[in-house]
Amino acid sequence: MKWFQAAALSISILGNVGCSSLVDRQPDWVLPPMVEALQPTLQQEVQIARLSQLLQRDDLPNEARAKMYFERGSYYDSVGLRNLARLDYEQSLAIIPSQSELFNLLGVYFTENRNFDAAYDAFDSALELAPDNAYAARNRAIALYYGDRVALALEDMQKHYDQDPSDPFRALWLYIVKSEVSPDQAKNELQQSYKNGDRQWGWFLVAIMLGEVSEKDAFNAIYSTSKDRTIRAQRLTEAYFYLGKRYQSMGTERDLAKAVSFYKLAISFNVFDYVEHRYAFLELQSIYEQVQKNAKPSSLEQQAAL
Repeated sequence: MKWFQAAALSISILGNVGCSSLVDRQPDWVLPPMVEALQPTLQQEVQIARLSQLLQRDDLPNEARAKMYFERGSYYDSVGLRNLARLDYEQSLAIIPSQSELFNLLGVYFTENRNFDAAYDAFDSALELAPDNAYAARNRAIALYYGDRVALALEDMQKHYDQDPSDPFRALWLYIVKSEVSPDQAKNELQQSYKNGDRQWGWFLVAIMLGEVSEKDAFNAIYSTSKDRTIRAQRLTEAYFYLGKRYQSMGTERDLAKAVSFYKLAISFNVFDYVEHRYAFLELQSIYEQVQKNAKPSSLEQQAAL
């Protein structure tokens, strides 16, 4: 989900009758559906080249130069060149420091790289410059969650959700964070939010997380309502990430294996500017560390038995 962009789906996606009609027209899925990984477009490559040429000029006003660094960084980010994007963002901030959105983007970058202290500082700066920056507020809460500061994450995310309960992504991430401390309460609250939700695409992701729609129904709905390859890749990226979260929360070895598969699928489509693509790496690392931790006592017990 790109924080500043939400897609809408037809009413048929969320209703049980609508899902059933979609399933009737579609074959059963033996394997999770795939789509060709996104590749850099000609427009993206041309814009990067054009901005690079313009930035070589000596007569650019500071404001224009800062804006061009920001724009080129965004293009770098959209094609997966994270480090080049970060360098451009930092150069833009060095010229004009009062850019809340840039601090927010850097915070997401630092979160993705598990540099949590730098992420907190970046989000704090973003919110100091623009207290109403909802994306920075949400992303700071997510950074706190991944940084194992769950109490602070829950406080931030609850406040963020209370400001707009109609936003499905606020409800979804509040559920994810609250599940760490009160899983039953978190699920009950998300179910209530889902019942009160409208027909935004985000509420369909909530339905996936809650298990209100089966995987087959979800895949059929996505394929029936997203004929464009790019949109399909974006929606599958989101769906696979939240399916991964759902299975990971179940905790069994088999469910963790499914979660790993879904996170890898979320990464595979190259939707670089969606946080689900970014955070899938964090989830995989978390599962890897969990497996390693659980394997150590077992290994010691085997050695002691010899």
